[in-house]
Amino acid sequence: LLFWPFEDLAHQMEELQKAGGNVVRIQRLLDERSAMADGTRETFPRRPVSIALERVSFRYPAAAGEHAEPVLSNLSLTVAPGRTLGILGRTGSGKTTIMRLLARLYDPPAGRITVGGVDLREFRLRELRARIAVVTQDVQFFGATVRDNLALFDAAVDDRRIESALDRLHLLPWLAALPDGLDTVLASAQLALSAGEAQRLALVRVLLRDPDVVILDEAAARLDPVSEHEVEDALATLLAGRTGVVIAHRPRSVEKVDDILILEQGRMVEYGPRRQLLASPDSRLHELLSLSTAAPGPGVPS
Repeated sequence: LLFWPFEDLAHQMEELQKAGGNVVRIQRLLDERSAMADGTRETFPRRPVSIALERVSFRYPAAAGEHAEPVLSNLSLTVAPGRTLGILGRTGSGKTTIMRLLARLYDPPAGRITVGGVDLREFRLRELRARIAVVTQDVQFFGATVRDNLALFDAAVDDRRIESALDRLHLLPWLAALPDGLDTVLASAQLALSAGEAQRLALVRVLLRDPDVVILDEAAARLDPVSEHEVEDALATLLAGRTGVVIAHRPRSVEKVDDILILEQGRMVEYGPRRQLLASPDSRLHELLSLSTAAPGPGVPS
């Protein structure tokens, strides 16, 4: 009769020890401080803004005893205010690194990046990341209401703004079908959430933030053709009046951008207005589109 209470007590002691270890790890995480130096500039340039990379080179930190290969090498380009740049290239060509540098997750050791003519390092990080939005192919949701998931728990965002953003991305029918509307807990509604709807909800988050620069990192890579068409219309709404960067591995994903950059091993191999490149039968973009049309599927090798 005494065995079971002692075993239960031993089990509880084990759980308490695990909890104590978790508290220590959480405290260490909370004590971490960013190595990124914060800027002092509080205001962002007036929209629409330009983006410029000036002789940017970058390599990721190497492990001890290893040599890090350069990911970007002496890259220079300019995205004019209100235009959208499409970036194509194989895996490892430096596409996603450009996104990380624009979001200032890293600073380039050589060269500089400017927005509206101002070096990214001059901005307060909070202001910079409020004005530059990144949308990836992986959309994460919280076990919370639709309202909190879209407004990211910001009580200052009222229901009218949320419904207006949903309407602009043609999601009001989806909202109307939910049992409790904006009060529906997303975890319970997720079974009815298609890939296209999930991606458009991520774009609703961006609309509510109203950023000046939007970066789309393979945002439609995992979508089927029908869902991709839904998201394309939403992207046109999102990018209107903003400066955009669309990172893709399929030529079809950059059909509506203004300019094209093709990277290879961190170097620019082609850059210019999309229509101009398409009109040239000798351009790399023309070649990629021809290959994609001849053998539909993955498009540019990834």
